[in-house]
Amino acid sequence: MNTKLQYLVLASALGATFAALPGCTINPATGGATVVMSSADGERETGQEMYDQFLAEGAFYEDPELQAYVDKIGQRLVAESDMPKREFTFAVIDAPEINAFATPGGFIYVNRGLIAYLNTEAELAGVIGHEIAHVTARHHGRRKTAGVTSKVLSTTAYVLTGSSAVYEASNMYGAELISGYGRDMELEADGLGAEYMYKAGYEPEALLDVIGVLKNQEQFMRLKAKAAGKSGTTYHGLYATHPRNDKRLQTVIRAANELDDGTYIESPEEPGEFRRVTDGLVWGESVEGQRADDRYYHNKLGFTIEQPEGWAVTPGAQAVVAAAPDGSASLTITLRRKDPAATPQAVLESSAKGDLRAGETLQQSGLDGYTAIAAASGKDKRLAVIHFGNLTYMFEAQATDFSASDAQLLALIQSFRAMHPKEKSSSNGRYVRYIQVPRGADVGSLAASARIDDAEAQLRLINDFYPRGEPRTGDWIKVIQ
Repeated sequence: MNTKLQYLVLASALGATFAALPGCTINPATGGATVVMSSADGERETGQEMYDQFLAEGAFYEDPELQAYVDKIGQRLVAESDMPKREFTFAVIDAPEINAFATPGGFIYVNRGLIAYLNTEAELAGVIGHEIAHVTARHHGRRKTAGVTSKVLSTTAYVLTGSSAVYEASNMYGAELISGYGRDMELEADGLGAEYMYKAGYEPEALLDVIGVLKNQEQFMRLKAKAAGKSGTTYHGLYATHPRNDKRLQTVIRAANELDDGTYIESPEEPGEFRRVTDGLVWGESVEGQRADDRYYHNKLGFTIEQPEGWAVTPGAQAVVAAAPDGSASLTITLRRKDPAATPQAVLESSAKGDLRAGETLQQSGLDGYTAIAAASGKDKRLAVIHFGNLTYMFEAQATDFSASDAQLLALIQSFRAMHPKEKSSSNGRYVRYIQVPRGADVGSLAASARIDDAEAQLRLINDFYPRGEPRTGDWIKVIQ
């Protein structure tokens, strides 16, 4: 983030405060009386303000499939929580730091940098469940009674700038939010998170696996910092207050299994899904998606589309939106998992609202698709469906003067194609990829081509082999390419 933007974020943070509404409520998660300084509605408003700031500054990771995957896991855990009817929002932050956090009102964020070090869906569910528990246990409101500073947007200042100096200078709420809740609240979140995991079909012991993985990272960073004469950094939540062999933590997590009433709870994990969704995850610093003035390039999904002069292309957690500068026309792209048995025409006709006309087949750059005009409530829209890889891309184009703009909107849809190899190679980005270990290979030989700092140690860390473990021939492991 540039210096000017840091000042803008800091200025926004300095200008905002919580609405303090003290009260005493019965905590649904703990069953005890909880004194809080703000209402649930007030917390949601505060959390929404932070979310909107993240969105405005482009903090979310450009991968709708991964965003949807994290949301699916989160909503599954919420349904088994102590607040199953409360609205929760889940998002992936485009940041390499190993972190996850909750903001007031049920907003849960996971950095893509943390996801790279996890190895199963259950581990990811453990991280998310722990953060959900901070919300259900009202840790934000309870901690405010202990004198935490009540400024609002310091969290966005810290996350978006990555600079501890920003929040230290502002002396704000975000510094405390990122650094942790204290040992008792963290243990409470561990126990509640493990309970939600168990009820959703995940193994609660995956939380202990996460702590082991992140403790390895903590040890590596500490050794590296010591060699450089600096102090290391730590993740705020699951392990910041726990030793590796914390008996209280193990007891709290394993107590979730005592909920067993003899009813079999099937694991929701689909074999290979975690590997498929996280394959291609950006490693390290963010990779800019736009490559040229007249085209937009999506690195993770591997597609490109024309970007008309003056139009803005905005990638978000749920969609990619291209819009004319005066707002007179726009194209929204969403996606879903492809059903091999459904043609693009069948998908469009089953999902469209209104009467369809002028349907035609699309065949562009080797991709199959279908487009038509949908009329509903006296308004026309250009719809299209294109199969690309294992996903189905859904296009919805609209304009103030549709008849005059439709030709341009159709041409824009027809410009959609896969990125060429030379376009992919133009990026300096690094990505997490999965391979099966060749015969005779070890971590050292696989790290030789990684072209990243501390490559051998990093491959061990992301695969849970640290400090000296080795994979077996044929195992699926992560590499950095």
